[in-house]
Amino acid sequence: MTEFDPSDLTSVDPKKFAQIVKSTPDSQLAEVMQSDLRGKVLDEVFNRMPSTFRPDRAGSTNAVVHWVITGRPDGGSDTYEVVIADGTCTTSGTPQREPRLTLTLGPVEFLKVVSSNANPVMMFMTGKLKAKGDLGLAANIANLFDLPKA
Repeated sequence: MTEFDPSDLTSVDPKKFAQIVKSTPDSQLAEVMQSDLRGKVLDEVFNRMPSTFRPDRAGSTNAVVHWVITGRPDGGSDTYEVVIADGTCTTSGTPQREPRLTLTLGPVEFLKVVSSNANPVMMFMTGKLKAKGDLGLAANIANLFDLPKA
């Protein structure tokens, strides 16, 4: 088993990150996401999204997506904004626009989705991922990114 050490995620490529998430027990992922490293992990994941964005697959897609990651140590949630517009992708930890889609999920489920270790459609069907707004966009959003395979 690989130890999940988020202290220096910048040196971990997406494929290695996916392998780490896959091999780490949910309880350990949850522990990290309840610690003061949570913000660092979330920031790193969202900071990487523009570099994994596939404009060739986005076509004319223009959308604001809010990712709401629940289960913060204080009981709250973290909300990140992903803006896809004119063939580009930008992210922000401070949502400022009205979303076309809001995805809400727990921290362990979030790590699994962004590392291709969980099927978002199945998570939606079982209530582990909630989608509000454009469900067509929700079904296609993973195709807009070059996600790692563990």
